Amino acid sequence: MPQTLTTRQRWLALYLLCFGVLMIVLDTTVVTVALPSIQASLGFSDTALVWVLNAYMLTYGGFLLLGGRLGDLYGNRRWFLIGLIGFVIASLVCGVATSQWLLVVARAVQGIGGAIVTAVALSLIMNLFTDPGERARAMGVYGFICAAGGSLGEVLGGSITEFLSWNWIFLINLPIGIAVVACCLSLLPRDALPEQRQRLDIGGAVLVTSGLMLLVYAVIGGNAAGWSSLQTLLPLAAGIALLLAFFVVEARVRDPLMPLHLLKLRNLAVANVVGILWSAGMFAWFVITALYLQRVLGYTPMQVGLSFIPADVFMAAFSLGLSAKMVIRFGMRTPLWVGLTIAGLGLVLISQAPQGGRYALHILPGMLALGVGGGMAFNPLLLAAMSDVDESQSGLASGIANTAFMMGGALGLAVLASIADAWTQGALAEGIDETAALAAGYQLAFLIGAAMTLLGALIGGLLLRPKAPEAGATAAIAP
Repeated sequence: MPQTLTTRQRWLALYLLCFGVLMIVLDTTVVTVALPSIQASLGFSDTALVWVLNAYMLTYGGFLLLGGRLGDLYGNRRWFLIGLIGFVIASLVCGVATSQWLLVVARAVQGIGGAIVTAVALSLIMNLFTDPGERARAMGVYGFICAAGGSLGEVLGGSITEFLSWNWIFLINLPIGIAVVACCLSLLPRDALPEQRQRLDIGGAVLVTSGLMLLVYAVIGGNAAGWSSLQTLLPLAAGIALLLAFFVVEARVRDPLMPLHLLKLRNLAVANVVGILWSAGMFAWFVITALYLQRVLGYTPMQVGLSFIPADVFMAAFSLGLSAKMVIRFGMRTPLWVGLTIAGLGLVLISQAPQGGRYALHILPGMLALGVGGGMAFNPLLLAAMSDVDESQSGLASGIANTAFMMGGALGLAVLASIADAWTQGALAEGIDETAALAAGYQLAFLIGAAMTLLGALIGGLLLRPKAPEAGATAAIAP
C-alpha cells in the first residue's frame, strides 16, 4: 500500500479498521449471554442451540488463512471491504431471522466475513505504520481491541439482551459497519498490486480450509458427542489428513498458499505457540468465569457483563499506551513473558473462588491481574508474529497467527470445559451439592488454564528472539 496518508489520516484509518475488527471480536462472545433468549424465541433444542455459536466458529477458523492470502494477492483494502460488507449483510439476516436454520446459516456467513476482516486488518495496520514507535502504539490499539473485545461482548450482550432483545446484538452491527465501509472507501488508499501477480493456490486453499473446518467441528462437538466417539474421531482424523496433504501440496506447487519457509521463522513460530497457550487461558477466563458467576453465584446477564469492566479498564490503559512504551524500552520479549505471567497468576487467583465466593474478594483481584497482564502481552505478541515477514506476506502471517490463536482458544476451551464437566459429574456422583460440584469443576479448569498461560510465558521468555529498538523510536511515542 502506498504511504500517501498524513499522520492524522493514518491514525483515523487505524481507528476505522479497529471498529471493523471490534464487531468481529464482539460476535464471538456477545451471543453467549443471549442464548437462553434465542432458544425461547426460536425454539432451539439444547443440542441444536450450540450451533448458534459453533457455526460462527467453524467458518471463522476455517477461512482465516485463506482470507489473509486473498488480501496479499488481490489487495488488502479490497478484501477488507468485501469481508466487512459480507459480515454486515449476514448480521442483518441474523437480526431478522425467524427460523433456526436461517440464523445458523447467517452465522456461518458472518464467520467467513469475520475471518477475512481479521486476517486482512492486521496486514493493513502493519503497512500503514512503518515507523517502529508508531507501529508499537498502533499495535497496542489493535491488541486492546482483540484482548478486551471478548469481555466487552459480555457487557454488551448482557445489557442489550436485558433491555432490548436478542435481535439487537446483531442489528447493532449495521450502522457501525456501514459507517466503517463508507469511511474506508474515502480514506484508505487503493491497493498497489504487483505487475506480475501470483496465482491463488486453489488446491492448497481447499485442503487447508476443509482441514481446519473439520478440526474445529471435531473440537467444538467433542464435549457433546464424547472425545472417544466416532462423531469426534472421524472428523478429527480427516482434518489431520487434509492438513498433512496440504503441506505435501505446498512443498510442490509453484505459488503456494503458505510458503513453507515461513514455518522456519523463529518469532512467528514462537508467537504462534505462545498464542495457542494464552488463548486457551483467555477463553477459559471469558467463558468459565461467566458460567461461574451465573451458575454458582446467581448473577444476571447484566451483572456478568459489568463484572468484566475493571479488567477492561486496566487492559485499555496498558494496551493503548503503556505496552507500546514497554516494547520500545525493553523490546518484545520482556513485556510478553511478564504480562503472561501476571495473567497466569490472575487465573490462579480466580481458581480459588469457592462456592459462596464474593466478587470483591475472590474475582476482582484476578480480573485486575488478567487486565494488566493481557494488556501488557498482546502488543508484543502481535508484533512478534509479524516481525520476521516482509510486506508482501504480512496478510498470510496475520492469517497464520489468527488461525493459531482461534484454534488454541477453541481447543483449549473445549478441553477445559470437558474437564470441568467430568470433575463436576464425579463430584455429583459422590453426593456433593450441585453448586459446590460446579464450583469445584470450574476451579480445576482455571488452574489448568493458568498452567497453560504460564507455560506460554516460559516459552516466550526463553525462545523469542528480541528485537533491538530502532533509533528515534522512543520519540515517536512521546506524549
